[in-house]
Amino acid sequence: MAVRELVVLGTGSQVPSRERSQNGYFLRWDSEGFLFDPGEGTQRQMLYAGVPAGAITRLCVTHFHGDHCLGVPGIVQRLSLDGVEHPVHAHYPASGQEYFTRLRYAASFFERAELREEPIDEEGLLSVGSFGQLWVRRLEHPIESFGYQLVEPDGRRMLPDQLARYGVAGPAVGRLQRAGSIEVDGRTVTVEQVSEPRPGQRFAFVMDTRLCEGVFRLADGADLLVIESTYLSSERELATSFGHLTARQAARVAQECGVRKLVLTHFSQRYTEPERFHEEAATEFTGEIVVAADLTRVPFPSRR
Repeated sequence: MAVRELVVLGTGSQVPSRERSQNGYFLRWDSEGFLFDPGEGTQRQMLYAGVPAGAITRLCVTHFHGDHCLGVPGIVQRLSLDGVEHPVHAHYPASGQEYFTRLRYAASFFERAELREEPIDEEGLLSVGSFGQLWVRRLEHPIESFGYQLVEPDGRRMLPDQLARYGVAGPAVGRLQRAGSIEVDGRTVTVEQVSEPRPGQRFAFVMDTRLCEGVFRLADGADLLVIESTYLSSERELATSFGHLTARQAARVAQECGVRKLVLTHFSQRYTEPERFHEEAATEFTGEIVVAADLTRVPFPSRR
């Protein structure tokens, strides 16, 4: 059965705390596994969360600040240690190629897993596969940073009453979905007659950035938005100067972009009361808000 959920591995920012590890986010998307921004300690957090290295099919790094990438060496070596047989695609800003190479070969190990490096030169469509489309958009941070958007193609939802009306049952349903039309008792039945449009689902991952066009383009229509909210609005000027968002700004983006479920994360170590982030976000966003904690599991919203 297809499963879509977010497993939050770490929610801290520059400095980990007793309660929060550095970043790390694993998205189960049917048969695919996207690991975003593995910070220091991600490999251990995956053990606690029950996420094996073999579940990773894509490694996605937004930028090369340590709290978003210092877990890469452990992950890369674990892929080989566990003998992961499928290729793992690695996406990261091309401007940080030197950093990625250092991280990949930070220590001696027997490399037998296949890691396919696919550095990002510019924003746009990054990859297309059975999972849908993977897009990247440029963000605004002191160093080059990209956010990720996963888009499932629109499909169609079969209607049992209409299928029965037109006499389509059993294996004929699959043939109709693949071919678009079939013959039933001497008449042509089209897929449009027995189904209705089904919007594809969308996931967005927005890390270190100040407000910019890329944030809104990534969040547009997202069923699930994971977004940094390093500061509260009382320190908005500090957030802007360091290239970060406040909880209120993140929530306003979610509201304007029609997001269904909002996941706030990447909290400064100065804050010890997570409920304050929820309270602030709720002044702007009317949908479901999750203030992420380490090892939180966030189910994907049901289809519209």
